[in-house]
Amino acid sequence: MIQKGTESSGVSSGTASGVSSGVSSGTASGAQATSGVQVRKLGLWGVIMVIYFAVAGGAFGIEPLIASSGPGMALILILVTPFIYSVPTVLMVTELATAMPVAGGYYSWVKRGLGPFWAFMQGWSSWLYGVVIAASFGVLFATYTSSFLNLAFGITALDTQPLLKWLVVVALIIAFVFLNVRGAHAVGDSSKLFAAMVLTPFIVMIVLALFRWIAHPVNVALPITPPGTGLLGAFGVGLFVVLYNFLGWDSVSTVLDEITNPLKVIPKAMLIAVPLIILAYLLPVLAGLTSGVDWKTWGDTAAFPELATAVGGKWLGIWVAIGGMFCAAGLFNAMIMSNSRIPATLAADKYLPAFMTTRHPKYGTPVASIIVCAVIYAALATSAFVSLAITTVMLYGVSLLLQFAALIALRITEPRMRRPFKIPGGLASVVLISALPVTITVVAVVGTYQSQGPAFLKLAGGLLLAGPLMFLLTRAVFKRGAPDVYVPIEYDEAVV
Repeated sequence: MIQKGTESSGVSSGTASGVSSGVSSGTASGAQATSGVQVRKLGLWGVIMVIYFAVAGGAFGIEPLIASSGPGMALILILVTPFIYSVPTVLMVTELATAMPVAGGYYSWVKRGLGPFWAFMQGWSSWLYGVVIAASFGVLFATYTSSFLNLAFGITALDTQPLLKWLVVVALIIAFVFLNVRGAHAVGDSSKLFAAMVLTPFIVMIVLALFRWIAHPVNVALPITPPGTGLLGAFGVGLFVVLYNFLGWDSVSTVLDEITNPLKVIPKAMLIAVPLIILAYLLPVLAGLTSGVDWKTWGDTAAFPELATAVGGKWLGIWVAIGGMFCAAGLFNAMIMSNSRIPATLAADKYLPAFMTTRHPKYGTPVASIIVCAVIYAALATSAFVSLAITTVMLYGVSLLLQFAALIALRITEPRMRRPFKIPGGLASVVLISALPVTITVVAVVGTYQSQGPAFLKLAGGLLLAGPLMFLLTRAVFKRGAPDVYVPIEYDEAVV
């Protein structure tokens, strides 16, 4: 007989969401509770759409992969990467999210598994990754806005006037700050609308491309690699691009306390989101390869409107460009939600100023943290999309490494922890699963280093090396010996 037990009398068990009245978001993650606030929570499809936009948001952004690695290798990477990178991450997130469905997500998992220092490094690297990738989504929005204006009206002002392009990004930031202040449910509802706007033109493009291919069959997988590039070189060069387009599966964990019954919803959402995201990349790329547009010209992150124009005409190109705008907006929207919870959680643990825990009196959202993050997004939105993408993969790789380390550590130190979803196969299976995404991240770093030199390491490396210094500084300035917020767990106890 299995009996459910808890570690502390202050932690009640049997709650649907995993966050009991004794373990509010203010206790589990450190976020301050606001009395009288009725938070509308995310349901299954809201969570699926948030995951969809946290990871992909459509095929936009995958275009440079084809130009750098060749059509065949690009297709291989799109099909293989999810199984050696995304699926292990999904399994890890699902086990830890259902075992500890507390606000703060991965920060709390790492704190429980590895201790305060590594939790801080998790929060630091994750927050920086989120800040940089959110800024890159703002840049992507401006890029697709420019593409739409050019295709529809012949306006090229955003391409020639950097200040105007930056103001477009700022307008996006302001709009989604207001939406995020209203809470995760508002983000989920808007994500459903954005998904429909993104997927519909691609579905039309895919259908037209299929008829085009039936009438004029071509082998879209050739050449496998660019001329003069070997299989390993093409694989390594494209790996950073494809990883960038398949990261973010853990983003939803920071709002676990804002999800209705996460113990059931998270596994179902992940099961649906994985194939949805694979197809969202694979099918548009296949459709684009039938367009007759030289694959070597796909290096621009806004290539899909041109490809859609070749497949169905100018009207479809404009429609896809509009979809690109909604894609970038949805990506940005989801990332604001996920990323803004991290500073609030760090502040509750006294690593940041107390005002960062301030919550909206009506919606209960971390309004101060959202605004501070928004200001940083605007400052970073002047950077190039590609340089931001490379930096995010580096930062995310470290964040992911710590989460897998916590997964292994908790299997060893907390074998009786209640795990509603448990990766099968014991500790050996968990270690093997953890090794796959870690190895693929190392391969990506080495491949990029060989092709581009060490310059790409400067920003990400500097930010990561600053982490231990910031830990010591914030402990001295803000924490001053205050204890960390306790992370509760529940036990399954075998009754003899």
